[in-house]
Amino acid sequence: MKNLKYILGALVISALVFTSCSTKEENDTEIIIPATAAEFRNIQDDALKGLTQTFQFDAADGSITLTSENGVDISLNTANLTLNGNPITGTIDLEFVELFDRANMLVTNKPTMGLMADGNKALLISGGEFFINAAQNGADLQLNGTIQLGIPANLTGDIDPDMILWDGNIDDNGDLVWEEAQNENGDERGVFAEHTNYYAFIGDFGWTNVDRFYNDPREKTTILVAVPEGYDNTNSSVYLSYDGEPAALANLDTYDASTGLFSEHYGQIPVGLECHVIFVSEDAGNWKYAVQAATIVENGIITITESETTTVTQAQLAAIINALP
Repeated sequence: MKNLKYILGALVISALVFTSCSTKEENDTEIIIPATAAEFRNIQDDALKGLTQTFQFDAADGSITLTSENGVDISLNTANLTLNGNPITGTIDLEFVELFDRANMLVTNKPTMGLMADGNKALLISGGEFFINAAQNGADLQLNGTIQLGIPANLTGDIDPDMILWDGNIDDNGDLVWEEAQNENGDERGVFAEHTNYYAFIGDFGWTNVDRFYNDPREKTTILVAVPEGYDNTNSSVYLSYDGEPAALANLDTYDASTGLFSEHYGQIPVGLECHVIFVSEDAGNWKYAVQAATIVENGIITITESETTTVTQAQLAAIINALP
């Protein structure tokens, strides 16, 4: 009887161990739940909010100069600010965003892609991306006149005489497209360089960029990028970081649902270019990403797999992106 109890006990223990191992194996199977479009948009919006600086001043102050965290001087005359065409009194709130590096451009979805004369887009080299808006009691004000920005050129490199001013327009998908800023006569306007600064004259609130087109004489091509299953252009983005260009960020802004491929369909990427392909999405309030080094070949296809992705904080992602060559 004693032996029978021992045998039965051993069988029960064996059964429990077997059941436990089976459950563990089942639990070890990771189920990937991609971010929703709203979750991805929210993490980008949160990044932009975190980079937004605020200033307050009085309408009676007249000509004032504000200085940003990075040393940009924002000079304006409060007499040029109106509400529905009427002069204002009291406190004015001003929002200011400055983006100088590829990491902040990426997390806010503000790449440097400029519209060419033929309607296609090409990479811009940036001297700084800026957002300015003024409001009173939550009501947006109008600008009658200009705001001057004094931008230290060492934030993006030395003075580049080819820099011009660009206006940023947000499309229906919430993506930013840069167009050359022009005056009433259709002439380029807005930027000149003096000593160690760029000086930009902004004629309206919103997004503005000091840029020039990237110049590379090599033959150009398009590329395609495949991303992990469950991701598309609503819940993820694909960017290109050109090696040696820390103040620029390209993006693959088209997506073919039938093939599951992102594309740069303008044919503006130099063959032989050394770059890094960056995939980003959202994961439980953090950033899911993968970075893959690439040398561009004609009509190449680059594949990013789920196993290459990692989840990090925004600060960690920024450090990784800005550490790219």
